[in-house]
Amino acid sequence: MASKEDQVKASHILIKHQGSRRKASWKDPDGQIISATTKEAAIERLRSIREDIVTGKAGFGEVAGRESDCSSAKRGGDLGPFGRGQMQKPFEEATFALKVGEISDIVETDSGVHIILRTG
Repeated sequence: MASKEDQVKASHILIKHQGSRRKASWKDPDGQIISATTKEAAIERLRSIREDIVTGKAGFGEVAGRESDCSSAKRGGDLGPFGRGQMQKPFEEATFALKVGEISDIVETDSGVHIILRTG
């Protein structure tokens, strides 16, 4: 039986870029915008989004619903609960290192760049 420490709950905002393993999203089905976005531009955009959230200018779920390239955007970025070994390693490590309510710095994975909000 898995203990509570073996699972976390999180929401995230994903920004894809030309180096992402899959260059399409619900926002950009043909991948034209993603293919033209450099990793640096994606990071810069995500830094700006994170700043708006931590300063209270915008809510995480609202921004995720509008900006995230992940299909979880329709749930405000909510990924639900997950355990170790279910996500890409950098994403997993960053999420488990956060306290509930904390927002990560930029996390890079094969999918793109993320900010993560640990919710449980």
